[in-house]
Amino acid sequence: MRISDCELRIKAKNIKSRMEAKERRTECQEKTSLRRTKSGFWEYHSAIRNQQSEILLEIYRRLYDVFGPRHWWPAETPFEVMVGAILTQNTSWINVEKAIQNLKSKGVLTPEGIYRLRQSRLASLIRPSGFFRIKADRLKAFVHFLSDEYAGSIQRMENEETEVLREKLLGVKGIGPETADSILLYGLRKPIFVVDAYTERVLSRHGIVPEEVSYGEVQGLFMRHLPHDERFFNEYHALLVHVGKTFCRKAPRCEVCPLNGIAHGVKS
Repeated sequence: MRISDCELRIKAKNIKSRMEAKERRTECQEKTSLRRTKSGFWEYHSAIRNQQSEILLEIYRRLYDVFGPRHWWPAETPFEVMVGAILTQNTSWINVEKAIQNLKSKGVLTPEGIYRLRQSRLASLIRPSGFFRIKADRLKAFVHFLSDEYAGSIQRMENEETEVLREKLLGVKGIGPETADSILLYGLRKPIFVVDAYTERVLSRHGIVPEEVSYGEVQGLFMRHLPHDERFFNEYHALLVHVGKTFCRKAPRCEVCPLNGIAHGVKS
């Protein structure tokens, strides 16, 4: 069952108070677990209050209270998400939208459509996204992968175990961790956290991760300390992107940022 926007808001406001009601213990011997209730809420059950979990949840709560649901990724089909994940590399989303609209207008925004399209023609259609020849090559590599591994079926691809599929995606030309995880989370609704430059910037400026940190280290922080829920990860990442674009810019606007005052120096 997917969590509704209303439930997300209730959860965001109440989770911290539920966690604060638990007694502090001096030893942590029980593993954190996730329980889903009939209404779709998720709750933590832990032997002690977890500082990392608390601060990550506080960041989410503040961002959600201010910005609300982001309704990301804007796409009509899972395959459109996957194409967008490749096209968005090193460009702005507005340019991706132009390229996708070109593919839609020609009726080729399908695995078979891109598979059969001449690469030079594909490059011409996605020109607005920049690096269009490179991206055409990457799109071709991806649809050939989809055809070879899953007979062109998104459903068969979705049925693959997440870790196995992720490793396969990382073996496709031009697909790195962020692109692979965007395909998994936004395209196939698998519970894996996507990390990007905005995520790293927000966390490092609050002392949650060091400035020099790997993709896997940042992703591991979220995967270890938060519930593995696709809808929650989707919303959280989208909120981080939005605060990064709006407030946590290269020249930050800390004084008006909803995360102003979040404790610094928390170790991962």
